[in-house]
Amino acid sequence: MLETILLIISVLLIAIVLLQGNKATDSAGIITGGNQELFQNMKERGAELFISRLTLILGLLFFIISYIIFLTA
Repeated sequence: MLETILLIISVLLIAIVLLQGNKATDSAGIITGGNQELFQNMKERGAELFISRLTLILGLLFFIISYIIFLTA
C-alpha cells in the first residue's frame, strides 16, 4: 500500500519538477557574472508559486513515506 503511494508521489514529483521554470540559467550567471538580476527581490506569483509549494509538499511526503517504509522493513 505505501509502496504504491510512494510510486504515485514519485511520478507526480518528477512531473512537477519538469513543469517548473528553468532556473539553471539564472544560476549560471553566478559563475560568469552575467546575471544582473541575481540578487534582486523577485517573488513567485500565481501558478509558479503553486508549483513551488506543491513541489515542496510532494518532496516532504516522499521523504516521510520513504522513512516509514524504511522503519517497517
